[in-house]
Amino acid sequence: MTTTATRSGGRTHRPAWTGLLIVAALLLSVVGAVLVGSAGLSPQLVVTSIAGHLGLPVTMPPPLIDSVIWELRLPRTLMAGVVGAALAICGCVLQAITGNPLADPYLLGVSSGASTGAVLVFVLGMGGGAVSMSAGAFAGAVLSLALVFALLGRGFTSSSRIVLIGVVVGQLFAALTSLVVTAAGDADAARGILYWLLGSMSTARWDSLAVVALVTAVAGVAFWTRSLTLDGLAFGGETAAGLGIDIDRVRRRMVMVTALSVAAVVAAVGAIGFVGLIVPHAVRMLGLTAHRSLLAGSAVVGAVFLIWADAVARSALDSEIPVGVVTALIGVPAFLMIMRRREQTGAGAS
Repeated sequence: MTTTATRSGGRTHRPAWTGLLIVAALLLSVVGAVLVGSAGLSPQLVVTSIAGHLGLPVTMPPPLIDSVIWELRLPRTLMAGVVGAALAICGCVLQAITGNPLADPYLLGVSSGASTGAVLVFVLGMGGGAVSMSAGAFAGAVLSLALVFALLGRGFTSSSRIVLIGVVVGQLFAALTSLVVTAAGDADAARGILYWLLGSMSTARWDSLAVVALVTAVAGVAFWTRSLTLDGLAFGGETAAGLGIDIDRVRRRMVMVTALSVAAVVAAVGAIGFVGLIVPHAVRMLGLTAHRSLLAGSAVVGAVFLIWADAVARSALDSEIPVGVVTALIGVPAFLMIMRRREQTGAGAS
């Protein structure tokens, strides 16, 4: 795809302008989403609260308003942005290494394992609250990842084998989750588990945000530095092998980093679908096809998408709804539109 256009003797780089626009959209989205909620806030109050906590000489808002901004809305909004970015880049990487346009961050069964771990902690009453559920979720995710690696063995050279093993492991842990919920026989517990499984940013705090942000940053840098390798893998195994890429080693490492990133996300906020599936396709439609720009674009667009999905989730109805419900309601028609447009333009589903 041609990414440059010459006008009046000058040269306009479409990806560069696209990048500037989506970064601006991210900044505006963070500020705008903090304003959304039952407590009316002004941009001035938000700015002064943030500036005050950063040590700047400003007059702080009243304590209650400052607490709403700094302790509740800002970490929640930033968590939505970080999680959206993490899911988007993981989806982008998995679509490249498997050659499957329907691959998403939960392809490897990690989210199902995390759900089983969290549900066990919730039903058995182990530990206290969201912290122990997150620990259980992460432990379950790591266990499912270990099972995927054990079943794959030396099979990372086959993208179809990765997909099939991931689906099988995901179904196994999904069945275990259903078994635990059914055996619990507690309707209130079942509702609480269902709410967590569909994802929520309501438990986001600065400490959990720092952990997820660190994991996402490390994964993002690792993926971005291997963007040329991902370009080669996206053209298929034979092409990648012809370029001298060690397919087994690269896929093994990419799967490991992706799975651990998703484990951290699911442990923090639950499983949120469709972000990692639709965002990479949408970004490709913006003209960002090489993985060096595709990963960066996916991170920003994923962040913007989930920030506003979470804003809708907490304000659309009188009571908060799981953000995973919002992403599904938006994601299904959006994905169908993207696929239809790709078919009409002759791009197919690859």
